[in-house]
Amino acid sequence: MSLPYLLVEQAVRAGLLEDLGRAGDITSDAVIPAGSRANCALVARDAGVVAGLDFARTSFALIDPSIDFTVFMPDGTRLSPGDVIATISGPARGILSGERVALNFLGHLSGIATATRGIADAIAHTKARITCTRKTMPGLRFAQKYAVRCGGGSNHRYGLDDAILIKDNHVAIAGGIRQVLQAAKKAAGHLVKIELEVDSMAQLAEALDEGVDVILLDNFNTDMLREAVAMIGGRAICEASGRISPATAPAIAETGVDYLSAGWLTHTVRVLDIGLDFNS
Repeated sequence: MSLPYLLVEQAVRAGLLEDLGRAGDITSDAVIPAGSRANCALVARDAGVVAGLDFARTSFALIDPSIDFTVFMPDGTRLSPGDVIATISGPARGILSGERVALNFLGHLSGIATATRGIADAIAHTKARITCTRKTMPGLRFAQKYAVRCGGGSNHRYGLDDAILIKDNHVAIAGGIRQVLQAAKKAAGHLVKIELEVDSMAQLAEALDEGVDVILLDNFNTDMLREAVAMIGGRAICEASGRISPATAPAIAETGVDYLSAGWLTHTVRVLDIGLDFNS
């Protein structure tokens, strides 16, 4: 599993430029003799799922292309504390200069993959899948959504331009369920899916009468979800949102919905602790 290099390089380059500032790594340049070489390893401190190794590799390669980066545990691999994920060897100054950007990407993306895997494992006995949302950091959506896939999840739409998702404010301003769906169908291309958020059984019934590709059942309790799934009867894809956590996900998935969506997977996750250990 990997991302196009051009996407990765652009994000990593921005991170390095931010870190190097106007004068470069003045600490390493001052205290590490020119020509010094080092061997080190990326080591998992916590259990989890790794994601973002291309970002780490590129962080070192952009600093010094002669740095060797060898992966032992590729993206999507489950980690145990102490696992050696990759080794890095080459000019010591370059390794030190690229270290923080590499670890920032790797820890953050691995945290997303780990959180996603926790939900995916919790609902593995059902047909449901966990998916992310557009609640991502500006400029890093492609990377965060990639990390969700590494954790066994699936991706929701990438932006406002690749699917129609009609939410409560759209319905209110457009004048109602029927009006908003008719307008959406008239405007949508033949490859564009239409999803509608509903918050009541009455709205769901109206939406089904009009016809829609995907129904987003927002903040329905499990009894309501079961009733909604039965009412839909396979006429639309069912997505549940609200209160999704490793503890609540199994009961929600067991109602028969197709997808569980959770914004916190990308906007509120714990960084996975990964360290760079130098060999003496």
